[in-house]
Amino acid sequence: MKVSLAILIAIHGIIHLIGFFKAFGILEFNAITHSISKTFGLVWLLTFVLFAMTIGSMLCYFEYWWAIGVIAIILSQFLIFNNWSDTKFGTTANIMILGATIIAYSTFQFKNKVREEREQIFENSENIDRTIVTKEAILKLPQTVQKWLIYSGVVGKEPISSVHLTQDLQLNMKEDQKVWHVAEADQYFTIQPPAFNWKTTMQMNSVVNIVGRDKFENGCGEMSIRMFSLIPIADAKNNEKVNEATLQRYLAEIVWFPTAALSPYIKWEPIDDQSAKAVMNYQGTEGSGIFHFDNKGEFIKFTALRFKDVKDNERKLWTVSATKTEEHNGVKIPVKCEVRWNLGSEDWTWLKLKITDIKYNLKEMPVANKG
Repeated sequence: MKVSLAILIAIHGIIHLIGFFKAFGILEFNAITHSISKTFGLVWLLTFVLFAMTIGSMLCYFEYWWAIGVIAIILSQFLIFNNWSDTKFGTTANIMILGATIIAYSTFQFKNKVREEREQIFENSENIDRTIVTKEAILKLPQTVQKWLIYSGVVGKEPISSVHLTQDLQLNMKEDQKVWHVAEADQYFTIQPPAFNWKTTMQMNSVVNIVGRDKFENGCGEMSIRMFSLIPIADAKNNEKVNEATLQRYLAEIVWFPTAALSPYIKWEPIDDQSAKAVMNYQGTEGSGIFHFDNKGEFIKFTALRFKDVKDNERKLWTVSATKTEEHNGVKIPVKCEVRWNLGSEDWTWLKLKITDIKYNLKEMPVANKG
């Protein structure tokens, strides 16, 4: 896609040299029948240079390349209007390039918004008690939760205050979909207060770019999915069902930072030797789910009755199952998970994820994660 756009801009930009060559008598082109002054000839040259700069900055991932492109388009269209009968077909190329710059600007705005949200979450993060987690500190938790924390390796370590992780994703967006879409995501968490910001990018059919951003902050959730960072596909916020569902997602994902189980906003209720119910209440939003473990304390799955959509009147069974556990930074966590909905007659597995990197207790937000 980027290569095709670069070729289009290159061809369109080179054509602008014709006006410069004609104005200075370097070469004669019959395609332009009107005479061109040297002043206008320099404008034709400047436009070529700007299109060349657009290509270079785009291929070098300069995030403001779209701004250079817009200036080039404006100058190009000005020249076309002044030589309309000879150059009007150049308008088509300008429209196509303009479309690309609008998408690039929307992507820039999306990344900027996510960057600002993450910085805000990071600024709001409070220092938590750095006291080493001891066996005595977890005695009030259900026995199976104690076993999980000991098995995970967090006992004897400082509590986790913030997290940054990256994921490889496979998504099945519809129940009858045969092909799995591949995507990448990264996510930032704070524990006090509980918050997360998750961003994903997915390429569909090698042409359509989909971005998504979910967040939980101040007890409220938001879910947004956009095509080319511009066209809304889903946009859910200011809704109690979304708040509850997003809180439950945060609750399920504490398996990646187990010391959050000791947070005051999470209350535990024992069920049996291998499961316990967690109830999370924060800023007026409440949700719950059940954690399931094996005999040695390894996390197996999380189940919850959760709203799948804001239009749903009833909660549906939502399950996050661990398929592989590894040790990262001295903590055993599920690094491969599958997420499914039970829709009545059968289960629909819609997401498979793999943790590719995870970091704890960040001193500052990583530069690579600021967008």
